[in-house]
Amino acid sequence: MKAHTKATQAQITPQSALQLLKEGNRRFQDNKAANRDLLEQVKDTSSGQYPFATVLHCIDSRVSAELIFDQGIGDVFSIRIAGNFINQDILGSMEFASKLAGTKIIVVLGHTACGAVKGACDDAKLGNLTAMLGKIKPAVTAVTSPEDKTLRNSKNIDFVNAVAKKNVELSIDKIMSESEVLAEMKNNGEINIIGGMYDIHTGAVNFYE
Repeated sequence: MKAHTKATQAQITPQSALQLLKEGNRRFQDNKAANRDLLEQVKDTSSGQYPFATVLHCIDSRVSAELIFDQGIGDVFSIRIAGNFINQDILGSMEFASKLAGTKIIVVLGHTACGAVKGACDDAKLGNLTAMLGKIKPAVTAVTSPEDKTLRNSKNIDFVNAVAKKNVELSIDKIMSESEVLAEMKNNGEINIIGGMYDIHTGAVNFYE
């Protein structure tokens, strides 16, 4: 499989970009990675890059966009931060990736059993981590069930995963409300902005369509 060129990138639509990610995740689950020469892709992209997707995902060592979507060098802009939340710097990176570099889809990817989400659920406090986890707290508050406070913590994995899903949804809302550039591109059909959850037990990504 060759690295994308300006011509092949131009042929990809927001819809086909999502399909490429789905197909890649299916290959990953089936342990049938596409045949690609990564060093050849390094050479092919040395004079320019033409990725088709931008993925915001967690720093979790088990969740690498390039691996779980079976993509190569030059295919994906990978934005990683604990808890995959949105801030101004990340929005700027997404605007660059979409408006200037031509990616056709933005994926906000949460994952099951997320440590950052667990920390937010437990109101953990540690140095700069305290402020970072505060970015995820709105998702904790937004998940209203269960009401029993003894069940609203990291020991309740169903609650943790519900918060992780809500965090993805709120992140997409924030992209649309705080980036005029990306909102306009989405409304014009130039890009797709979609959420998803990666299951650390199966390797599967469930997209929220």
